Amino acid sequence: MDYYNYIKSLHLIFVITWFAGLFYIPRIFIYHIEATKKPVIEKEILTAQLKIMAKRLWFIITWPSAILAILFGSWLLVIAPYWIEQPWMHAKLCFVVILFIYHLKTHFIFRELQEDKINYTSNFMRLWNEGATLILFAIVFLVLLKSTLNMAYGMLGLVGLAALLVLGIKLYKRTRSE
Repeated sequence: MDYYNYIKSLHLIFVITWFAGLFYIPRIFIYHIEATKKPVIEKEILTAQLKIMAKRLWFIITWPSAILAILFGSWLLVIAPYWIEQPWMHAKLCFVVILFIYHLKTHFIFRELQEDKINYTSNFMRLWNEGATLILFAIVFLVLLKSTLNMAYGMLGLVGLAALLVLGIKLYKRTRSE
């Protein structure tokens, strides 16, 4: 059990780098989508560069981090199986599943943009970018507080945070268009 904290540390490091990738990739998507509205030469240069940046971020940082975070997290549950009996862990694992679904949907968006298929607006991607933030808040509070008793308050807090993020995006859009 001496190695438990080492495994926990590696899990946390890869969770952080996974989220870093999930926070940054939608920003690249926004720039890519907006680059398609530029004059032809600018568009070609920018989209080519943004595709390279997205590909490197996605396959060198984000995917490996996701896999390693899940691997080390699973290892922690093998070492300390009593955690799986805790209600807060059930809630956390539900959010991890939601996070992985978010990751997979982001992968589909990544593939579409790599093929120059623009199916989303930059404004949608700004909203999409906040999905990982909401999931991160939920998971961190569950892990640190280890309580589902206050989950109702936590969910209200997440809804409030989501509303603030949407408001911030709308205000940003308004100042950009002025």
